[in-house]
Amino acid sequence: MKIKVLIKTDGCFPVEFKQGDFIDLVTAKDIELKGPYAKALKRKTKNGETIERYRDVQFEYTLIPLGICMEVPKGYESIVVPRSSTFKKYGLIQTNSIGVIDQSYSSDEDEWKMPVLATRKVTIPKGTRIAQFRIQLSQKATVGQKIKWLFSSKPKLVYVSSLSNAKRGGFGSTDSKNN
Repeated sequence: MKIKVLIKTDGCFPVEFKQGDFIDLVTAKDIELKGPYAKALKRKTKNGETIERYRDVQFEYTLIPLGICMEVPKGYESIVVPRSSTFKKYGLIQTNSIGVIDQSYSSDEDEWKMPVLATRKVTIPKGTRIAQFRIQLSQKATVGQKIKWLFSSKPKLVYVSSLSNAKRGGFGSTDSKNN
C-alpha cells in the first residue's frame, strides 16, 4: 500500500521502525508553551457575604504543525496519537483523545497537525518525535478495498513534490459550514 507524502518543512520525514505498527511524526518548528495559569480571582457572595472564592484555570492550547501532508488510498484513514512518552516528557495531552485524518484531507495545503493542551511550561525543539500514526480501513471501505487490505504489505511511504488534490479547507474543516 503506497502512501503519498509531501514534506512541507525540511526535516519532517516520518520515522519508521521495524518493531511496532506506528510511524512517528515530528514537530515542524520549535514549540514553546507556558502551561496552565490562574485567571482573576472570583467571588461568589450571598447577602453581601463571600461564600466562595475561586480562580478559573486556563490551559494553553495549540496546534503543533507536523510538517507533512499525506494522501492515503481511498477506503483508508489515518489515526494520529501521541507517542507513549509525550506526556511524561512534555506534559502534553492531545485534545479529542485521537486524531482521525480521512482520505479527503490530502491536498498540498492540508498539513497534519496535533492539537494539544499543555499541563506545564515546556519547550520542544523542531524535529522532536511527538506523535505517531497508523493506517487502517475506513468504515466506508468497499469489499474490494477490504480484500486488498487483507493481501497488502505494510504501508510504503512515497515522497512526492505535489499531491494534486483539491484543498478541503484546512485542519478541522469537515462540515464547518454547518457549525
